[in-house]
Amino acid sequence: MIIGCCFIIVFAVLINKACLQLTVEAVIGGSVVLPCSSAERDFKLQDTHVFWRDKHNEIIYDLIKGTDSLESQHLRYKNRAQTFPDEYIRGNFSIKLVNLTHADAGTFICYITPSNERETVQLIIKESTEQEENHGHKTQLDWWHILLICVFTLSVLISPAIAYFIFKRRNGSQGSL
Repeated sequence: MIIGCCFIIVFAVLINKACLQLTVEAVIGGSVVLPCSSAERDFKLQDTHVFWRDKHNEIIYDLIKGTDSLESQHLRYKNRAQTFPDEYIRGNFSIKLVNLTHADAGTFICYITPSNERETVQLIIKESTEQEENHGHKTQLDWWHILLICVFTLSVLISPAIAYFIFKRRNGSQGSL
């Protein structure tokens, strides 16, 4: 019985760990936030280390005792990886990658110690399409279409009323002569 309970607990923990992989999408040349946060609520920032690694185990970003440690950062990530220092105290150690390329696609891992937490993020890079680039122009055209439809609808609804009042006025003025 005890072995069965232990097996269920271990199985539940493994499932929970396996389900922590998150998938995010971004476009070439854009930016993306790769989320990572600690479930620990009583951690001390001065005792916390966070290590971000990519699919080749290259160093993206390290936080040692709550302070940036970029001496060993891989050249591919120099001036491209940013953190949110105001969020550290809340246990948020997400990073933002800018100027994305096809080479950035893949798995990213965030390790938080001493709590031994690990989050895995799968980044999918998509081509920037002309439709996405012209989205603002398309939206502007949509607003013009909506405006034209509203004006047309109002004119269709109001025209009979105007015609009715003109007809009544003419009939009323002819009757009084």
